[in-house]
Amino acid sequence: MTQTSYDAADTYDVAVIGGGAAGLNAALILGQARRSVVVFDNGVPRNAAADHMNGFLSRDRMNPAELLSIGRDEVRKYGGEFHDGTVVAVQRDGDEDSRGGFAITLADGARILVRKVLVATGLTDRLPDELSAFGERWGRDVLHCPYCHGYDVRDQPLGVIAKSVEFAMHQAPMIRQWSDDVVLFLHRIENLSAEDREKLAALDISIVEGEVSAPVIEDDRFVGVQLADGSTVARSAIFVGGAVTMDPNDSILRSFGAATAETMMGEFVTVDMMGATSVAGVFAAGNVVDPSAQVIMAAAAGAKAGAGINMALTADDLAAALALRGSISA
Repeated sequence: MTQTSYDAADTYDVAVIGGGAAGLNAALILGQARRSVVVFDNGVPRNAAADHMNGFLSRDRMNPAELLSIGRDEVRKYGGEFHDGTVVAVQRDGDEDSRGGFAITLADGARILVRKVLVATGLTDRLPDELSAFGERWGRDVLHCPYCHGYDVRDQPLGVIAKSVEFAMHQAPMIRQWSDDVVLFLHRIENLSAEDREKLAALDISIVEGEVSAPVIEDDRFVGVQLADGSTVARSAIFVGGAVTMDPNDSILRSFGAATAETMMGEFVTVDMMGATSVAGVFAAGNVVDPSAQVIMAAAAGAKAGAGINMALTADDLAAALALRGSISA
């Protein structure tokens, strides 16, 4: 990625923090709207471990890194700039009521000014400590999203690990769509009701009691799950989405006191239909506010946020023009 030197005199219409699908699509929309945009990206996307995407119309099974490379090239065509420096602080520059902008500070001390900010920093998937050994196979045969990976492991012996009854009863029946050999590992779930057991039995989903210990790997292949008692259950892949904690990379948003809401996947910052947070001038899109969004959904959210930001900038431009007209007339 091209490095650029900045100083306090540099001013852009928009800073996009995060160069994944959401950030890039927003930057593309804004560039085509003839707005000056700078994108900051640390180069570590959530799906870095995956070698292809599913469910993206016209881009099905494309390598995620290839999509981002193409996206950067497209953004550059419309004047977008990129910087791989880390943003350490975003502060309001001026009065919020007077449509003041923001000061972006980078790890190297550089500081730039922008009018609006889009946060598209994604999230971090975190396995519980007792399942950390499964992390080494993340995105290969230890999987979190059936829509992202289900078709790739179709008709294979599959497993599901969840941390709650709610997640277990959500994901295990869903995984059954891709295989007729599905096992639910209760792990630390102790309150699965007779009614839920009957539902699983109706779908021919087997239940394995006892804590999960580690994956069983042979010749770089996932072949089973080892339990704490030493026994193993043969599996070809396992879904752990219900056991993963999804931590949004939203420190910038929270530093402004952006409103949040509790979801089944944790507490996330809320946005309106155009990506605006509760903080004036600050927008967000992608997994940082929507943990369930696949790549195509994140890209779509970025496009809407880009349009929303342009609308906000247009309103500010109009207000400034009217104020100038008034001062000249006076």
